[in-house]
Amino acid sequence: MAALKKGQKASAQSKPGRSLALILIALVALTGGMFASGHTTPRLGIDLAGGTSITLAAVPEAGQESAINKTNMDTAVSIMERRVNGLGVSEAEVQTQGTRNIIVNIPKGTNSEQAREQVGTTAKLYFRPVLQRDQSGAAATPDSGASPSASASTGSGDDADGDQAASPTPTDGATSQGRAVTEALKADPTPGASASASGSGKDDGGLEAQYAALDCTKPAQRVDAGKGVKPTEGTVACGQDSAGQWQKYLLGPAEVEGGDVDKAEAVYDTQGGAGWKVTLGFTDSGSKKFAAITGKLAQKQSPQNEFAIVLDGNVVSNPYVRQALSGSAEISGNFKQEEAKNLANILSYGSLPLSFREDSVTTVTAALGGEQLQAGLIAGAIGLALVVLYLLFYYRGLSFIAILSLLVSAALTYVIMSLLGPTIGFALNLPAVCGAIVAIGITADSFIVFFERVRDEIREGRSLRPAVERAWPRARRTVLVSDFVSFLAAAVLFVVTVGKVQGFAFTLGLTTVLDVVVVFFFTKPLLTLMARRPFFARGHKWSGLDPKALGAKPPLRRTRRPVPAAVGAVESKEA
Repeated sequence: MAALKKGQKASAQSKPGRSLALILIALVALTGGMFASGHTTPRLGIDLAGGTSITLAAVPEAGQESAINKTNMDTAVSIMERRVNGLGVSEAEVQTQGTRNIIVNIPKGTNSEQAREQVGTTAKLYFRPVLQRDQSGAAATPDSGASPSASASTGSGDDADGDQAASPTPTDGATSQGRAVTEALKADPTPGASASASGSGKDDGGLEAQYAALDCTKPAQRVDAGKGVKPTEGTVACGQDSAGQWQKYLLGPAEVEGGDVDKAEAVYDTQGGAGWKVTLGFTDSGSKKFAAITGKLAQKQSPQNEFAIVLDGNVVSNPYVRQALSGSAEISGNFKQEEAKNLANILSYGSLPLSFREDSVTTVTAALGGEQLQAGLIAGAIGLALVVLYLLFYYRGLSFIAILSLLVSAALTYVIMSLLGPTIGFALNLPAVCGAIVAIGITADSFIVFFERVRDEIREGRSLRPAVERAWPRARRTVLVSDFVSFLAAAVLFVVTVGKVQGFAFTLGLTTVLDVVVVFFFTKPLLTLMARRPFFARGHKWSGLDPKALGAKPPLRRTRRPVPAAVGAVESKEA
């Protein structure tokens, strides 16, 4: 039985190549995934890549000064964070400043411009019935604030009433920009009482005069359209169609508010062939309101069978209604994926407890961050060079194993950070770079613990191969305990902090986990292989494992047992 166990142990020691092959295969697969995804460099935060810093000031509505309080400000920050994160913007920072201001830092990159538009549009979201709609001017100007999802061609040529999407006619300047809205939850809708779609709460003649004078191609008029209008009043508004043409709208009182939307998602229709669409879910009260207004709109002709989704005075979408809806609904049309996600994001996170004005917009350049990054990289390079010099001087040949392990750890860190950018939105900032530099010391410490355990075994008189195997269990426990403490500290720091400090904590935790992987699957198997080479096994003076230089004891020998007096003759013969 003892021989079997000994053979099993020898077999396990004879195949360290399996562990090396495993980690190299993982490295090659991750690198291939990095190139296949097209993200060959880590995403950078605002301090390294530059971006936009927006200052928003809370504006109280008439008689509601007390609404500007910590609870509502924190709620607004939470909604804004979800709004920009819903667009895939990473490392965006949203935080309060004082009692009335919110600072939003959006790094330069994919969807950052859309995030700026949505953060700047901080008014409440309303669903208003369309009373009239006409084309207003030519193509959109570059400073357009409307969402790309404001309009698109309808997914169906005919609606339930036989209306068709068509170009403007000489007698009617309106264009049909509605999108089909179909019932997602099959239920028998029972429209309830609703505010009149034609009532305005204002003098109708004055509202019609505003509508006639409105020119949506002029930015000033677009901003002022519907300014200060209460939800119970009719209003005018502007929006864009899919061709970039401005549309002006005459709208009735708000029938549904953004707070009535429970959830909105962009999904791809694999069965109906409608492409991308937006599904809507409402709260209990919102469902009743929506059923009431869609029941009335379904009986009207275009464009009065449409309802406008209005955010900060801009019409971001104007679907038309086929039938009364209840519970949930779908907005379908020739959506692109980005347009559907953008509209779903607006519907999900469009309702804020306060109104805000944009006080300032500052473009942050990456020059200062680049200089700091350069200084940090120089400091890291100096530290790494000192570590390598120490390894070469003290461990000599063993430093070859340590340096290769550091290179493998660095490669894994780089590839994983590059992949985490598009997958979870991780962005590399200056504190994260500091975390990676600190990790050099943690990784080098693990190698030193293992090497010193091996050298201790050699000092005890053992040869290299058994010394490596006897040293590993004790070194393994020490490495695991040390890395667990580092990871625990990083996890606590990540949970209790916000902003850029989380980047430091995340990188420190990631590199600590990778340290365990590298030590177990690369450093130890590589040393096992090197222990079979004569240069290391015979203790060459440059190997770092020279028994004489380490002060090794003479080889351990067995001592003879005392011979009993009864067998003195045998003892005399042996003598």
